Amino acid sequence: MSTESYLKKHTEALVKDVGIEAACELTGKSKATLGRYYSDSGEHDDRFMPIDVVAQLESAARFPHVTEALADLRGITLSYDPEKRNSDGKGVNGDVVALAQRFAMLMAEYNTAIGDGVISVNEAKRMLRETLAIQQVLLEMKLNLEEEVS
Repeated sequence: MSTESYLKKHTEALVKDVGIEAACELTGKSKATLGRYYSDSGEHDDRFMPIDVVAQLESAARFPHVTEALADLRGITLSYDPEKRNSDGKGVNGDVVALAQRFAMLMAEYNTAIGDGVISVNEAKRMLRETLAIQQVLLEMKLNLEEEVS
């Protein structure tokens, strides 16, 4: 997959995450204009979403799709925590509950993804996000356990 098509796929995911109507309202762009930014049609090969529009949409999206794609293209791994917690956790008991919840979410994503017998790229990305969230919970649990032992 070329860099251009990779960016266009993530641009489309961003617009669909926000919703086309909401994206139009938020950015002041028409459906046609937004569609051109992620169109794989030859006539729109050189059209990409301006960075200020990306920023507007990512502020309303559940996930920073284009930012992640740009980082991925550079070989950079981002850590995205939508909760932006500023307080300490609830200890190991809270970690166990969070781990169980995250695992349940991963299994729900898997169940949805495998329903048609094929795991699409977007479904795999959602499962990867849940896997990374589990990894974060496990790291917090490890730190809390180390704190209790010392």
